[in-house]
Amino acid sequence: MNEILLISSVIFIYGMALVGYKFFGKTGLYCLSAVATILANVEVILLINAFGMEQTLGNVLFAVTFLITDILSECEGKKAANKAVFVGIFSSIFFLILSQSWLLYTPSVNDTMMDSVKSVFGNTPRMIISSLLVYAISQFFDVWLYHKWWGFTEKKFGNKRKFLWLRNNGSTLISQILNTALFTFLAFVGTYDLPTMISIFFSSYIIYVFTSLLDTPFVYLARRIKDSEVKKSNNVAE
Repeated sequence: MNEILLISSVIFIYGMALVGYKFFGKTGLYCLSAVATILANVEVILLINAFGMEQTLGNVLFAVTFLITDILSECEGKKAANKAVFVGIFSSIFFLILSQSWLLYTPSVNDTMMDSVKSVFGNTPRMIISSLLVYAISQFFDVWLYHKWWGFTEKKFGNKRKFLWLRNNGSTLISQILNTALFTFLAFVGTYDLPTMISIFFSSYIIYVFTSLLDTPFVYLARRIKDSEVKKSNNVAE
């Protein structure tokens, strides 16, 4: 069941990125980036077994943020991709402050949920601060590397549109090593023993390899959406 849920989540979340881009353009991707970074910081505290590996949830939601910046880099430019990173950072800071304020309230005598809220959100500050730092570093690096790959392929082959798969996977797979290593250390050192942390690192990166390779068709589809919009706009102008 865990494996089915993970695969279904990837398809659903990536599909929603395309739906958001199709109907709302850059704004749809900015909104999804904000939601994904918030929910991933909650989901990541859960540890599951899937595909024979122990791993944290949240991997897919973090992965979609790389898909979002790659779509924006490809279709809207570097400035738009970096803006999505800033949206994610802003959302994480907002959520961190707000969620911690909930724990300061004195619950009613009839309250039945405060203990549960504390058990979940009492653990999130470290997760969010860790993911915030890692998110900023790895995402800005991913955007930078995407455009470095793009410049290389354009110069090498003389075509701006070819080799999308190379710049997409070349940037994301390398960025995910940095992302996974930094987050595993910052979020879990002192919480889990070294063998568990190593297991989390490798299982998380394997999942990221899978999600990174899977997101390539979605970037191509997003570019088709952009091409269609540009063509439609040109027809109207004529």
